[in-house]
Amino acid sequence: MRRRSLLTSALMAPSLLTTALLTPALLTPALLPTVAAAQDFAERPLTLVTGYAPGGSTDIAARLLADRLAAHLGTGVRVVVENRSGAAGAVASEWLRRQPADGFTLMVAETGSHAIAPNALIGWNRYDPVADFTHLGIIGIPPLILVTNNRFLGTSPGATAAEVVQALRAAPPDSITYATSGVGGVLHLASEMLALQLGTRFVHVPYRSGAQMLQAIHTGEAQFGIAALASANAMVREGMVRGIAVTGRRRFPTYPAVPTLVESGVPDFDFDTWFVLVAPPGMPAGTAGAINRALVAALAEDPLRDRLMAAGHDAFRGPNGLAEARGFAQAEVAKYREVVARTGVRLSP
Repeated sequence: MRRRSLLTSALMAPSLLTTALLTPALLTPALLPTVAAAQDFAERPLTLVTGYAPGGSTDIAARLLADRLAAHLGTGVRVVVENRSGAAGAVASEWLRRQPADGFTLMVAETGSHAIAPNALIGWNRYDPVADFTHLGIIGIPPLILVTNNRFLGTSPGATAAEVVQALRAAPPDSITYATSGVGGVLHLASEMLALQLGTRFVHVPYRSGAQMLQAIHTGEAQFGIAALASANAMVREGMVRGIAVTGRRRFPTYPAVPTLVESGVPDFDFDTWFVLVAPPGMPAGTAGAINRALVAALAEDPLRDRLMAAGHDAFRGPNGLAEARGFAQAEVAKYREVVARTGVRLSP
């Protein structure tokens, strides 16, 4: 009971993410200000960096966003996606903070590299996730999903989520392997917190990408994993892995039959992830404001929102200025600092 109360208290801590999701007003293109020409973004291509390999959740979000962000930055603007994978996004983040803050180098930052690793990874000293970056806007809140291989612990293909959760709970400690896309990321912490909540231990098998992780689960090299829905979407729909339960408080609209972990017997388990557009520190206010307005305008477009949803993402819906983006980052870093302190979950590099 002690473990459950610690986890519940930490995860129920309020954050700007929760507040923003409850905001009813949606910005529409008609209400959005025109992007000011703070500089000529058509001078050369903008680079939009992701910290993960192609085909993963972060990469999918970046590629869906790139063209519409460019369109709202001005005529002739191009945004090129570049993958700099390694250390659960930390390699790209370290590289980004050393680039010129001229508006031509941006990054899709996410929960693992900018909130979890700085708090949970033992011996962390790479960068400050708030002070070392300019926060330009919140992109979205992509859900996570618990997936297993089709032969998971002998359960039948029609086994319910509650039955799978019970099989996880009942298995001897260290007898089940789980896959992630790397050490210190959101999938790593989510899986360890699931083990904590179930009162057991799992064996971590990290891979270099979400695609490799899911392939390992499909072949049985690893038995289960918590994956980004955008990464797992195709393999779940094709029946190559089984989508068991989502980790947030609500079912995802494109998977209405997939329950939450709370519904499946894991009380109060609520674990979401997020994407924020960031840049090197010290960006001029005019440049940062122009990119923020372009991002907000792009995310207000129904066609882009629909494409994001179909791919397993959920575009951000709340107030989304520069101040909100930085405040959100500060609140999420503080939230995960408390999660780590209260639960004692620490991740080995």
